[in-house]
Amino acid sequence: MYTKNFVNPCPDWATALLNGFSQVLLLRNPLCGLCCLLAILLTAPSLVGGALLGALAGLLTAQRRGYDRADRQAGLYCYNGVLIGILISAVLPWSAILPPLIIAAGGLSSILTHQWRKRGGKLLVAYTAPFVLLGWAALLLAEPTTNSYVEADPLYAMLRGIGQIFLLDRPMAGLLIVIGMYFANPYAATWAVIGAAIGGGVALLAGEAQGAWLGLYGFNAALAALAFSRQGERPWVTLLAIALALLLQPLFNLLPIAGLTAPFVVACWLMHLGSHLVQLNQRRNAPRLHS
Repeated sequence: MYTKNFVNPCPDWATALLNGFSQVLLLRNPLCGLCCLLAILLTAPSLVGGALLGALAGLLTAQRRGYDRADRQAGLYCYNGVLIGILISAVLPWSAILPPLIIAAGGLSSILTHQWRKRGGKLLVAYTAPFVLLGWAALLLAEPTTNSYVEADPLYAMLRGIGQIFLLDRPMAGLLIVIGMYFANPYAATWAVIGAAIGGGVALLAGEAQGAWLGLYGFNAALAALAFSRQGERPWVTLLAIALALLLQPLFNLLPIAGLTAPFVVACWLMHLGSHLVQLNQRRNAPRLHS
């Protein structure tokens, strides 16, 4: 229901915000969200303010506009704000305009998420699409940066692949996020780790060694694995989602700016479309089987 005043607030704002951090991983668990928040605080403290400000802006916007209370409490209007707050803090230099910019972007991400949930249906689920669109706009304003060099280490590469979901490149960040995922959903967490490892391995085979060690080929695969394992999907479904995300990543690497989580989002849309087409085909064939 849409209202124009602060009514029916979330029963627990802290839990709603923490759920928002965990919803970046498509999971709802405040303890998982706390682990994600700690990952940012301990490995990139300069970004934690932007993450919290973006999340709070998304939640306040959703409450101000009267979006569903249960969805607000679940963190569904915070997670894109978390990501855009981190990105803006990471790529734009500090100035007096930075906090208002994060607030505006966080609020806009909440509105975009709501409209996407209303109009996207079951095929075009929002996921992190609002973050991607706003993130691309932010990257167009930023100075180009080069990736740092890291030593080859398969374990650290896998952990970086998990950490890069939150734009974090420290192995410790990935470890804290993995711990949080295991609190929320051990099965999905295991698949996220597998997805990040597969992504790194594929990058090495493709000759993208530094991208592999930095985790840049792990996070989209990990997110795709989370999206199609958290409800106990069959392993081949999860593996197909991982494969699609990895196949799409080189296409988005052709863009003049970072693709962010676009490969994950498009891979999920293709998975939903494929499932829809299979169901349509089964319905068409059902009358023939009974005739």
